[in-house]
Amino acid sequence: MKLLRHGEPGRERPGMLDDDGTIRDLSGHVADIHGDTLDDASIARLSTLDPTALPAVLPGTRLGPCVGNIGKFLCIGLNYSDHAAETGNPIPDHPILFFKANSAVVGPNDDTVLPRGSTHTDWEVELGVVIGKAAKYVSRENALEHVAGYCLINDVSERHFQTQLSGQWTKGKSCDTFGPTGPWLVTRDEIPDPQNLDMGLDVNGEPRQRGNTRTQIFSVADVIEHLSSLFTLHPGDIISTGTPPGVGAGMKPPQFLKDGDRVDLWIEGLGRQRQQVRAND
Repeated sequence: MKLLRHGEPGRERPGMLDDDGTIRDLSGHVADIHGDTLDDASIARLSTLDPTALPAVLPGTRLGPCVGNIGKFLCIGLNYSDHAAETGNPIPDHPILFFKANSAVVGPNDDTVLPRGSTHTDWEVELGVVIGKAAKYVSRENALEHVAGYCLINDVSERHFQTQLSGQWTKGKSCDTFGPTGPWLVTRDEIPDPQNLDMGLDVNGEPRQRGNTRTQIFSVADVIEHLSSLFTLHPGDIISTGTPPGVGAGMKPPQFLKDGDRVDLWIEGLGRQRQQVRAND
């Protein structure tokens, strides 16, 4: 099942995608797609609905972030062996954790707005994991039972802010519009193996990133086990699990986004995003 949110920013309504690719409105059955409605029982109830009996949403309606009222937006850095190699960094002993401010989260096809002073804004296609059941001290073997589903994320990053403004990576990861999320949350029953998903990203139609989640250093289950040993993961939390090689900072010479660029990205089974890049007004 593919759950989503549609409508203008701040006024999104819950929905689902039917088998024919039509967006159906779920407002009569659930308040929103968020932590309170992502447990197994709620998802099971929604799965019994007949999508053709639900109101169709007008084609071209904006898609919002596929999860509303996100709790924590957690990100794992250098989690692909081939990406660590392109950046010249050693393989980490434990998952590298940083946070992305929730105010960065936007819809999957909303514009990416370059922050003032930006010269090194980069792209990162990533697998997002949406928590559906609270997780504390869970084992790797049981970790995926706490997942509601998966989604596509572009972890947009301003590298100068990230590495040269002192402090943590969060500075370069949290600018407004730097968290396109969606188009939909795909429930975990549709993704039996999150460690075998092809993914890619193009800039202006030119291939940049190509990869597969099989090269993750720490699997989704590893990451959940590790994070839940430190703090509770709550329903509605999102974990962005790292990016494969092909980022702009790893190119020779490095290349970064500029006003007018177009970014297209996708993950097998999770849909596609497209962002237009524009300068700050």
